Amino acid sequence: MVILIVDDSRDEQDLLSTRLRAAGYESLRVADSAEAALGMLGQVNPGQRTGAVDLILMDIMLPGVDGLDACRRITATEWLQDIPIIVITAKTEEKDLLAAFAAGAMDYIRKPVNPVELVARVSSALTLRAERNTRKAREHESLLRTQELEHALREVKVLRGFIPICANCKRVRTDAGDWQRLEEYIQDHSEAEFSHGICQVCMKAVYPDVFKD
Repeated sequence: MVILIVDDSRDEQDLLSTRLRAAGYESLRVADSAEAALGMLGQVNPGQRTGAVDLILMDIMLPGVDGLDACRRITATEWLQDIPIIVITAKTEEKDLLAAFAAGAMDYIRKPVNPVELVARVSSALTLRAERNTRKAREHESLLRTQELEHALREVKVLRGFIPICANCKRVRTDAGDWQRLEEYIQDHSEAEFSHGICQVCMKAVYPDVFKD
């Protein structure tokens, strides 16, 4: 799991990195501004994306583009919107937290950062991320299988293309090269069923004494 730390303070970067590594999180990346983070994520240019990220720790008070605006840009970008964002803030008034959630953050951590709280919230966010990815993968697989099944059902038992038929006896040549009665061929290659009767033309030919004009 890759965690991106976005903070303009070198001390905060080192503090968060040290505490996360001590908890077993080794795949850490650091950005000192929102612009740098957005560039690493490929938010503006997907071709410049420097790798997948599973969680973002976003400081709110950043120079230039602030953390809340960065959250909005990330969650508004289709290929980034599933990345969970935890904001790190010294602002803990209700309006500030509501603004963070409205911008797309899933959680928040107060400054000064408590190591136990940091690890607990990071662990929870990554667990939810993994569960969501697993569920989406299963849903995608289920959708593909459904589409394949629907396609197969459309293809199977359907008469298509040219059917080689004898001009005299009306038998059909199968893929194996055998000649099959038209009735049998249709039943083998479609869902059609036959109800047998006799037409007037045949009635005259077969039962001339019974059929009267």
